[in-house]
Amino acid sequence: MSSSVTDISGGKILGRSPDRFLNRELSWLDFNLRVLETAASERIPLLERVRFLSISASNLDEFYMVRVAGLVGQMMAGVTDRSADGLTPAQQLDSVKRKVRSLLDRQNACENKLLSLCRKAGIRIVDPDGLNRAGREWLSSWFETQLFPVLTPMAIDPAHPFPFIQNGSLVYAVQLSRSADGKRMKGLVLVPPQIERFIRIPGDTVQFVPLEKVMDYRMNSLFPGFEVEAHGIFQITRDSLIEIDEDAEDLVQTFETALKRRRGGYVIRVDVDADMPEILVDFIMDGLHTDHAHFFRIEGMLGLASVSQIIVDERGDLLYRRMNARYPERVREFGGDVIAAVRQKDFVVHHPYESFDVVVEFLKQAARDPAVVAIKQTLYRTSDDSPVVKELIEAAEAGKSVTALVELKARFDEEANIRWARDLEDAGVQVVYGFMDLKTHAKVSLVVRREGGSIRTYTHFGTGNYHPVTAKIYTDLSYFTADDALGRDAAKLFNYMTGYATPEKMEKIFYSPVTLRPKLLELIGDEMRHARAGRPAVVWAKMNSLVDGEVIDALYEASSAGVSVELFVRGICCLRPGVPGLSENVRVKSMIGRFLEHGRIICFGAGEGLPSDACKVFISSADWMPRNLHSRVESLVPIENATVKKQLVEQVMVANLKDVAQSWEMLPDGSFRKLESGPDSFSAHEYFMNNPSLSGRGKALDESRPAMPAELARE
Repeated sequence: MSSSVTDISGGKILGRSPDRFLNRELSWLDFNLRVLETAASERIPLLERVRFLSISASNLDEFYMVRVAGLVGQMMAGVTDRSADGLTPAQQLDSVKRKVRSLLDRQNACENKLLSLCRKAGIRIVDPDGLNRAGREWLSSWFETQLFPVLTPMAIDPAHPFPFIQNGSLVYAVQLSRSADGKRMKGLVLVPPQIERFIRIPGDTVQFVPLEKVMDYRMNSLFPGFEVEAHGIFQITRDSLIEIDEDAEDLVQTFETALKRRRGGYVIRVDVDADMPEILVDFIMDGLHTDHAHFFRIEGMLGLASVSQIIVDERGDLLYRRMNARYPERVREFGGDVIAAVRQKDFVVHHPYESFDVVVEFLKQAARDPAVVAIKQTLYRTSDDSPVVKELIEAAEAGKSVTALVELKARFDEEANIRWARDLEDAGVQVVYGFMDLKTHAKVSLVVRREGGSIRTYTHFGTGNYHPVTAKIYTDLSYFTADDALGRDAAKLFNYMTGYATPEKMEKIFYSPVTLRPKLLELIGDEMRHARAGRPAVVWAKMNSLVDGEVIDALYEASSAGVSVELFVRGICCLRPGVPGLSENVRVKSMIGRFLEHGRIICFGAGEGLPSDACKVFISSADWMPRNLHSRVESLVPIENATVKKQLVEQVMVANLKDVAQSWEMLPDGSFRKLESGPDSFSAHEYFMNNPSLSGRGKALDESRPAMPAELARE
């Protein structure tokens, strides 16, 4: 790597200077800004834009609960260690607060624009005074019967101390006076989270009244005899990190205790409405006893994540057109027999364009097949009414050996996973919780079948969770294979996860925290050697986040050696692309659209370039982050089947490369530039919605498949 390069600011980035990295937290905020900017796109149906606005707000809430909470915890503990880009926790918090203030202002502007457009389209958010007489009478009746019984107005004085307020709660604060005796006091009314934020008024028109406006309208019922002198609403966000004692004897019991503690985490953010008087702000901040929380006055709606409640199904004209996921034709050719289809040839299923039902059917068939003797399954996240869990229970009750690796440390799904684990154990499933110090994030399902006196394994490797709901909105890959070596490797991986049995050697799979990262560095190094020898040298990689410093440095070195690096990073990216002498051969794109890009695909030219039958292609459960490469069990699976490889490289990766309609290009300073697009600009999501995949169509349909548009042919 060169010793120095010219920075975009005119200074110097030394080869080992912290300036070569972008800050992880600020990069995430830039990602969320792209989500917000998507809400402003006129290419997207109006109510879908409202959904993106809601996602932006929800993302920010979780960011505070986890990432900002971690920084606050470090600062409170006196930690002064610097991030990869050279900032202390306190400096990062200051930078985050400034950037969040700007983001909140832009959220408010987007909110005003979208709600104005909704009003014009016939979907209105109104105050009670904006209703007709019938609407007001209905709302008063609803208040008396549905809301009033669950509200608890609280006077705050020495006999009634400031109450505990739950994470995410909206709270109505008031300054009250009573003319009869001159009594003055402050009070609080917690908005119950069990009640929807927006109350829909019956009638031919679509009208919603925010819950806090209903309370404002009937405040006299809550504090009779008092006059409201001042009022306002506020919302708090609490630390939601969980710390687990690695020496705990019972992991489930430890998590149940930790989940209870999380509800009382310290306050890290306080939002108040813009007009709240200072006397109430001081009252709130004193009552919360917080010295480190970020405080924001909000011009628009507090708790903006709940605005998704105004998305009404009957307005299909304001939503994305419905997409019906296709069932793979290759499986249909075998009468729906997934195992027979896998036995004949490996294939990949591209979600959400192709149905997740094929994964469920794989397990369902295994559960009922008398020749199947064992099923092994990882579970990181799944749905409330999980068909995957149902089939595992069915298989255990049928007498098969069933092992489920349930990850209790899946953030915000801990309680659900504990419930699933107990249901599985009750049915006779061998439930294992993995490692105390590692999360199990690999997505593997293994079916062991007795065939003709021998044993054969059928394996599913995924890039996404076994979650039928998110499989409809996340782009992910399901790879089905009967390859014996991959089956043996998968069995060894399960033995590692269940019995701490570190494999002496894997035949094809690489895994974190042992061999995955070294393999990535080796493959990047191979491309550097090809470049130096004058051969084509290419790295294409698709992931959610790129943070790991050693991998980034390897990519910088590869760029300096002449390797062409194309990165598709949806979220966080701490690498600076396009810096002369450092990364001039690196390009970073981010795609944000109808579906959430989630699949991880890595391609290496192997001296031939891409697309090429000679290239090396892998799918993975891992992003290139320290946590994935050091602190999780992850998989890196080679794709050797020529048809599957062709689909991943020449369809999925090329489509990502050529997408314009929903893509941003990253600049050297870490900012992103939206690619200029028009009505006919290529959209990867639209292409895959309209064109069946190559490997999933079956032999009878391959010849009739529309080719990738000529303009997508890579020069």
